[in-house]
Amino acid sequence: MASRSINKAILIGNLGKDPELRYTSSGVAVATFSLATNESWKDPDGNIQERTQWHNIVAWRKLAEICGEYLKKGSKIYLEGRIQYRNYDDKNGVKRFVTEIVMDQLVMLDSKGGGASAPESDTSTSFEEPAGGKADDLPF
Repeated sequence: MASRSINKAILIGNLGKDPELRYTSSGVAVATFSLATNESWKDPDGNIQERTQWHNIVAWRKLAEICGEYLKKGSKIYLEGRIQYRNYDDKNGVKRFVTEIVMDQLVMLDSKGGGASAPESDTSTSFEEPAGGKADDLPF
């Protein structure tokens, strides 16, 4: 029997910038944005300490289009996805490493009165990246 594994990320946070919506050469929508999550704790002296972690988020297809239309800097969201590592050579030939969350579920947490209104469709539907998941077709 083959062993199973799980690669699942669950985050609640705020967008650090408006999503960038692009299309691959084959016409597949892809949205990228940063998401901030915060943690706080008391240090040994009783002072409250805070730390913000920034996450690179990628969404594909219809979910990408929903992100581009309804999310903006500061939007509070719940997302689920998988952690992905990739690398590429920059313009100077230096190898760069990227860690990102490939989002497959989204719930908008902002109140309907503030910010963009939620779409009519169910945004918690699962979406997948293009078959093969080839980073060569990414527009960035």
